[in-house]
Amino acid sequence: MTMKKPKISPSRGSIIISTFQSKESANKVAKQMVAKKLCACVNIAKINSIYFWNNKMQNHTEYLCLFKTISSSKLMHEIKKIHQYEVPEIVEVKMNTINKDYLGWLVSTAA
Repeated sequence: MTMKKPKISPSRGSIIISTFQSKESANKVAKQMVAKKLCACVNIAKINSIYFWNNKMQNHTEYLCLFKTISSSKLMHEIKKIHQYEVPEIVEVKMNTINKDYLGWLVSTAA
């Protein structure tokens, strides 16, 4: 008897994007999410971010995380629960799902 391989659909995969204030916090969250098997891999890159916060232009070094997953809603929930930012960036690259708080911040800043 041969076992059928499960069907793998490209639409099941997602990349969740989030930024963190330090390399240590990015690494900590990435390790926790991989250990919980909420994602298979996390890429971390140092970036410079320019944005408005509290009516002031900010210019800071941050760490961009790309979480590769098939459990996007669970992963997004876990990231938000432990994230240090008041309004964390948590975006699903499918672009049909985006964290409501982050979208609200984008809309209010662009207005």
